[in-house]
Amino acid sequence: MERRTPALASMAGGIIARFTFTRYLVASVIALCGDMLLFLGLLQADVSPAAAGFAGYAGGLVLHWMISIRFVFTPSERATHGQRLGFVASAVIGLAITTGLISGLSATGLAPALAKLVAVPVSFLSVYAIRKYGVFSGA
Repeated sequence: MERRTPALASMAGGIIARFTFTRYLVASVIALCGDMLLFLGLLQADVSPAAAGFAGYAGGLVLHWMISIRFVFTPSERATHGQRLGFVASAVIGLAITTGLISGLSATGLAPALAKLVAVPVSFLSVYAIRKYGVFSGA
């Protein structure tokens, strides 16, 4: 019976991890909706693709932070200053990935909205890993 306890604990940890990823995915989709709405609105206002991508990402970031600290990583205590800084640092990395891909792909002739759609999964997976295993590793 004692051998089953570590196996059950491992299985429970795997299930919890999957739900964390699912909650993060839902939070990201909601934030992405806000991001894309702002991005497309700014493109309609003749803002450059890179600037629109930056502004959209920044708006989505604020929304993502509010969702993440309440529903995704739910730390046992209030978010720390270090977590806030780590969240912003991971966002800067995601922003660099997003802006760089939008700029580069748009320069090759790809429509800015399609370039953003290419950038989304790359940025998403990179930032998720940083936040899960770094910023909120203790949550």
